[in-house]
Amino acid sequence: MKNLDLTNEEKYRIVEMAWQDRTTFDVIKTQFDLSENQIKNLMREFISPKAYKRWRKRVQGRVTKHKKRVEFKPIRFQGPW
Repeated sequence: MKNLDLTNEEKYRIVEMAWQDRTTFDVIKTQFDLSENQIKNLMREFISPKAYKRWRKRVQGRVTKHKKRVEFKPIRFQGPW
């Protein structure tokens, strides 16, 4: 990706967070200072084209991926562990 000083570990962490339904793009922006478009570009780079299309279809219009549209107001990522 252009002009992003992220380690591979951070990039994979962002991809993992983007896959989580309850992790909003706003939380990722807060932690890594990436816009929604930058997250989409990162996903396009790190996962297969078929997986990217499935992911986009799933998150497009999903209420839980946008902080303004959810009721639970997440402030940080919490994994399943």
